[in-house]
Amino acid sequence: MSVTLAKTAGFCFGVDRAVSLVEQAVKDGKNAVTLGPIIHNRHVVDRFKSLGVGEVSSPEEVAEGATVIIRSHGVSRAVYEALRAKNAEIIDATCPFVKRIHSLVSRAEVAGRQVIIVGTRTHPEVQAVAGWCENPTIVENAEQLQAWLSEDESRKTLPLTMVSQTTSTQILWESCCNFAKKECTNLEIYDTICEATEKRQKEAYAIAKKSDAMVVIGDAKSSNTERLAMICRQVCNHVVLIDNAKDLDLSSFSGANAIGITAGASTPSWIIKEVNKQMSEEIRIETVGEENFAELLEQSIKTLNNGDKVTGIVTAIGTTEIQVDLGTKHAGYIPMDEFSADPTVKAEEVLKVGDEIEVSVVRVNDVEGTVQLSKKRLEAGKVWEDLDAIVEEKTPVEAVITEENKGGVVANYKGIRVFIPASQTGVPKGEELSVLLKTTVKMRITEVNRARRRVVGSIKAVSGEARKAAQEKIWGEIEVGKKYQGTVKSLTSYGAFVDIGGVDGMVHVSELSWNHIKNPAEVLSVGDSVEVFVISYDPEKRKISLGYKTAESNPWTIFAQKYSVGDVATVKVVKLMTFGAFAEIIPGIDGLIHISQIADRRIGKPEEVLAEGQEVEAKIIDVDLENKRVSLSIRALLAPATEEAEAEVAEEAEAVEE
Repeated sequence: MSVTLAKTAGFCFGVDRAVSLVEQAVKDGKNAVTLGPIIHNRHVVDRFKSLGVGEVSSPEEVAEGATVIIRSHGVSRAVYEALRAKNAEIIDATCPFVKRIHSLVSRAEVAGRQVIIVGTRTHPEVQAVAGWCENPTIVENAEQLQAWLSEDESRKTLPLTMVSQTTSTQILWESCCNFAKKECTNLEIYDTICEATEKRQKEAYAIAKKSDAMVVIGDAKSSNTERLAMICRQVCNHVVLIDNAKDLDLSSFSGANAIGITAGASTPSWIIKEVNKQMSEEIRIETVGEENFAELLEQSIKTLNNGDKVTGIVTAIGTTEIQVDLGTKHAGYIPMDEFSADPTVKAEEVLKVGDEIEVSVVRVNDVEGTVQLSKKRLEAGKVWEDLDAIVEEKTPVEAVITEENKGGVVANYKGIRVFIPASQTGVPKGEELSVLLKTTVKMRITEVNRARRRVVGSIKAVSGEARKAAQEKIWGEIEVGKKYQGTVKSLTSYGAFVDIGGVDGMVHVSELSWNHIKNPAEVLSVGDSVEVFVISYDPEKRKISLGYKTAESNPWTIFAQKYSVGDVATVKVVKLMTFGAFAEIIPGIDGLIHISQIADRRIGKPEEVLAEGQEVEAKIIDVDLENKRVSLSIRALLAPATEEAEAEVAEEAEAVEE
């Protein structure tokens, strides 16, 4: 037989904080009273009474100038005003989560929104929340919400803000949200269920599901204790709700092989320990999951200081902050802009509820019971420790350029600002540094001054070394005919310079095209990616001659593959001469249409039939690849050639060649 004790049993940090504030008031010798029971547990309340802490039910009972402790459930705005009117010293033990709801409904009221509170109407927390806005609507379930909306159809179009009692169940809350989303057109939803409550309920459900019997410890007046019992009864037939160890009837557990124990958020650790101990000793079973509650209590009231490094458990991931349970009386949270120095990192993608996280304490607010945390600053602190080694070992690092300023740019290296002078960016003088913004660069840290929080880096140092290494590699492997994929760096009147991976080679203008060109810009542009090959190189002078035009791109090679004598081609007249016309067959190849081959009659000038730019059909009647000549004929397509005509053409052609 085994007993499983829930790890989340007992005080939540909100209740623990309230109890600690009362204990501190007693320690300080204050003659204090609580406004209502500090928490829903008579044993805790009776203990404080024995220590001289009184209890009043309303501000009217408070004496002038008295010290008043506001309970963890919180109170309305009107109660605060009434206490201030009596010059009371207020010790506010309101749970930080409840305090947040007060702020949410107050802002909603200012914005002219109708507030809907999902919770038990008579619960002091709900009554307090209702006191921070005008005319709120309180519903206990989705049916009541449906009824309220159905009373007046116009309510569905109102600007609505919906919040929940912190100790509500997730199922009840989600049913209300799902209905409201379907019916309402202007709805704001804030999930204000306490993560500690949700976690406690989920764990209780999981333990009850695999147990034969379940013990729920807590005051019968405690709302969250009643909900725990209700949740356990969903999956376990034998659930016992007890106030303390004296209420435990061990005979009722005969035949049970597995027993689970959980407790409400207002149940002191000593009562839980007492119940667990009694069950273990009298039933003589193996206990599982027992904790040292004295140590846990001591841990929960430990102090936190700015700059402390602490470890906690992620309890919720919202849109603006991450909630962290530190095991103390403080509610820990990490603002999203304090999660990571890398703006591309999204918390919900790298983090999940239940993860352990190491953070740095930024600000402790004992009045509100909160502590602001930062993962980014903790990581930055570690980075500072690593920077000296990075400088000494000349280790290249990657960083994102985030801004441009006078004299250079700023990079973000793991949360540390690194200044890179313009001369060290690698950007040519006169060009805009803004081209680097939002890019990831490799750089070397050249200077670190931790006292002044100054770090200087150089992109050029890394790129220069990389270029030098690439150059050595190219010169070690270069050979005539080897091909490279390069980038056109610059153009001159005599050619183009191409970077083939750290080394610049020159393509002479004559090697750019098979056609005659006057300027390299007719073929290439700066920045073009081109394939080139080595024609010759001189390692001593560090010069490389490159070729761009290839045999495959030779127009005569293309012509020979595409055309033969006797083929007909569509040609374009490019120049008229006295003896005929030159026509382009393909780019780079012109053929001659002799004057005798232009028409089927004798003509005096080619201009009588043709014009420059005109496209005509012509027959290829002769090809001389050796001398790179092509003869064309329009006449051959107009009428069958006679032997006499062909002889005449041949004679005229020979006369032209002579």
